[in-house]
Parts: sequence; structure tokens; C-alpha cells
Amino acid sequence: MLNRRPLLAAMIAAVMSLSTGVAWAAEAKVAVAANFTEPAKAIAARFEAATGHQVVLSFGSSGQFYTQIANGAPYDAFLSADSERPTKAEADGLAVPGTRFTYATGRLVLFSKTPGLVDPKGAVLAKGGFDKLAIADPKAAPYGQAAVEALTRLKLYDALKPKIVTGASITQAYQYVQTGAAELGFVALSQVIDEAGGSRWLVPAADHSAIDQQAVLLKTGADNAAAKAFLRFLKGKEARAIIKRYGYEVR
Repeated sequence: MLNRRPLLAAMIAAVMSLSTGVAWAAEAKVAVAANFTEPAKAIAARFEAATGHQVVLSFGSSGQFYTQIANGAPYDAFLSADSERPTKAEADGLAVPGTRFTYATGRLVLFSKTPGLVDPKGAVLAKGGFDKLAIADPKAAPYGQAAVEALTRLKLYDALKPKIVTGASITQAYQYVQTGAAELGFVALSQVIDEAGGSRWLVPAADHSAIDQQAVLLKTGADNAAAKAFLRFLKGKEARAIIKRYGYEVR
């Protein structure tokens, strides 16, 4: 007589595996600084394929996100463009202590769609020949603050202030340059690393405070398996390779 026990056991194990996987899979809502849009999408796709968890990404300025989080927005994790706001989230009791870490260090670029307008040393800022210079809101976006610091170091901020157009986030600053609303602008290297043509100047890191981008698990995500797993994945080899691919420095 045919022994069906091994087959039956295998079928039961398969059903249990499937049901366990469904129960285990979770969804995390993650607030992500706008400069990190493309790498975050790539990392999330790899993470979902590897774990079965789902990640819902929202993009915007770090300052705006902090305000939303402080007012009860249901994000599980926060990937800021600075270290100040995740640190403040910890101090204000909005984040899980001990979960904050630097996931990337950003680089600032002066960019124009016009070939030859921006020289390799950024001398165009002093020479002029342009009407509008785009930056992100320095009060809400760390890349905007870095742009102001760089201009101040060059002793050009006061002279160029009338020409500055301010975007709510680094994404909007980049859009101003892309649409021609500004001939040039300070953007994140990650935004233009794959863009052919145009002209650019990689601002020396010494010209502004380090753009150390930190992540933290929020109290609302303290028991969220997907949020905790995503932050662990963000520290891993695969995610770090993606981050470096977009021009960020990793430690």
C-alpha cells in the first residue's frame, strides 16, 4: 500500500509556510528626504523582493516631515537629510532611543542645464551672467542650508540674495533649474549624477557643514516588523552599494 504520509506532511508544511508568510509580512510608512528619492525607491524594491514586507515611501523636505511627525503623522520611520531632526525626534520622545544612525553623507552641486554656464570651480557665481539661482528652503531643507553656507563662505550670499528663488524642497529647487525658471541652482549630486549634458560644479565638502543624513525608527513604528527590517536593510551591503551608486558617501 502506498504510504501517503510523507506527501501529506509536505503539503501541511507548505500550507503552514504560506500562512506564516502572510501573517509575517507587514507594511511600513517611511518619510524620506526628497534628495534621497531615487536611491530610496531602488532600496525599497530590493527590500520588498527580499523580505515580502511592503514599504510606502513619502518624499519631502526634512523640516516639513518633522512638523508632520510632531503633529501625529503616522510614519513608522524617518530618513532625514540631516542629523538635527532625528536627534530632536529622540529628544522629544518621538523616536525609539538607540535606533538613530547615519545612512549617507550627501554632496551639494551647482548645476545648470546650459552647457558651459557653470565652470568646474563655480566662478560663475561671482561673474554673474544669470538672473535666477535656485536653492531649497534653508529653514526646512539641509541642502538649502548647505547652499547658504557655501555662498556665505564665498562672501557672495548678500550680493546674490536678490537672485535667489527658493523651493520648498530640494526637488522643487531642481525643478526650477529643469524648467528654466532658474538658470542654475544648488541641488543634490544624486539628482544629477545620471543626467547627461548641462554643466556643474561639485561644491567642496569643506565649504559647508557635513550633510550627514540620519534615519530613525519612530515611536509609531516601534512594533512594526517591516519598519525595523527596512532600517536594518538600509545598513546592509546591498543598500550601501545603491547609496554609493547615487554619489553619496557611506561610513
